[in-house]
Amino acid sequence: MDGLNPRKVASLLFIIGIAVVFTLQFGPGSSGFGATGGATAPGSVASVNGKEIPLRDFAAAWAQQMSFLRSQGSPVPESLARQFGMHNQVLDRLVNTELLAQAAERHGIAASDDELRKLIHQNTDFQKDGQFDFERYQQVLRDFYRKSPQDFEAELRRQLAAQKMMDVVRGNAVVSDDEVRARFEKEGNQAKVVFARFLPAMYADKVPSPTAAQLAEWKKAHEKDIKEYFEANRFVYQQPERIRARQVLVKLSPEATADQKKAALEKAQALRKEIEGGKDFAQVARDSSEDPGSKARGGDLGWVERGSWEPALADAAFALKQGEVTQPVETKFGVHLVKVDEKQAAQDKKLEDVQDEIATTLYKQDRAKQLARAEAEKALASVKAGQDLKTLFPPEKEQPALLRFETETRPEAVETDSFTAEGEAVPHLGPAPELVKAAFAVSAPQPLDSVFPMGEGFVVAQVVERQKPDAEGFEKRKEELRTQARQAKQIELTESFLKALREQGSVVTNTAAIDSVVGTG
Repeated sequence: MDGLNPRKVASLLFIIGIAVVFTLQFGPGSSGFGATGGATAPGSVASVNGKEIPLRDFAAAWAQQMSFLRSQGSPVPESLARQFGMHNQVLDRLVNTELLAQAAERHGIAASDDELRKLIHQNTDFQKDGQFDFERYQQVLRDFYRKSPQDFEAELRRQLAAQKMMDVVRGNAVVSDDEVRARFEKEGNQAKVVFARFLPAMYADKVPSPTAAQLAEWKKAHEKDIKEYFEANRFVYQQPERIRARQVLVKLSPEATADQKKAALEKAQALRKEIEGGKDFAQVARDSSEDPGSKARGGDLGWVERGSWEPALADAAFALKQGEVTQPVETKFGVHLVKVDEKQAAQDKKLEDVQDEIATTLYKQDRAKQLARAEAEKALASVKAGQDLKTLFPPEKEQPALLRFETETRPEAVETDSFTAEGEAVPHLGPAPELVKAAFAVSAPQPLDSVFPMGEGFVVAQVVERQKPDAEGFEKRKEELRTQARQAKQIELTESFLKALREQGSVVTNTAAIDSVVGTG
């Protein structure tokens, strides 16, 4: 594709940015255009009702997307951007614009010469000393856009028409007073709670191991649970031989010459002598390894199975005893030195071999859960008697509530932000529909009179603030809410219109062409 310099990227951003549709997504759960049936021209990434979207346009839009992310301080690698589906979003924006341009043509909507001229004259790339300059315009189109004025203006005219089509759709968003009031009723009906979680893990150390008689009884009553646990965790009990390893890598390119390979081997042998002389392997890795993934960790590769390495390296490493270091081994990546920190023999345990172990684990989990519920019930009784959750369970550390759960070892009182009855989630807690329902069933601050199961644990909560909509508040926010409601309806109309265009039309994508720009991930 054409080389993109900063000036061209800025120009592309200006042109592409005129279309509001470029900011639209297809709504929750949409994966964009995924049809791959049919065929497109070799130089196109998609065909929209027979109109090709050129590969160069997609490449330019992709480059603009990456440039924008970098300008926002988010240097996302292109491989990661693809994993996040950004290439689909870029393609969707181009397809959306084409769909809208075609719809505009069918409805007789077009950009005027004055509108086109104004947009071109406003582009600073085409200006000299702050004024539009025709010679510069021709030069920039020739050198940076690689397009004739006729082609550039035709594309720009289509984008303007797409924008005007979008304005027509959005102009149909009318909001009634009843809709504004309904929005206020939802947003003005708010609550804030304080809650504490009681997790089985908090009480696991208080559960003694079962006696032989208790274990036998529990096994007999929970045969199905034990079998299901074994099946769900079979990977723990049936593992191939593994080693926990570290490596020092001297990299080689696939095109390395014999002399380069010899030099790499000699370097690896010299590093091995340092290790034999008493230097810590991890320190040698930090100082000299050329593997960016493990260098900072002292060469630590974690647990490795034989099949994940090339045979020559695997044979050399798996033949070692714990603590030993291989001779230099060459692979396609370079020359390796590997140290074995731990060895784990292959496991193929049957259910009868581990059922006592599983039964003990499940028994203790069950008892810990019973303790957690009992403690939650006890806390609820105290709160109903007039005590405060924050006094009963003060936080150990002053840190954001969302982080507390990662290290929570005992119940801690957490005060939420205000939330509405519209959703089913509680801030800092997550989905809790029954708790939300109970919170909005009361009209003033008070304890909620139930223990709420949440995952494996239990939650006790008290409402500390309760706000209801009133006439004065409605008048103050009426116009603000009308604007918000209109914007929401504009988005809804836009999504519905685009969905209809897709369903009535034909969109075919060229995956190979897209991959040629963004890679295969």
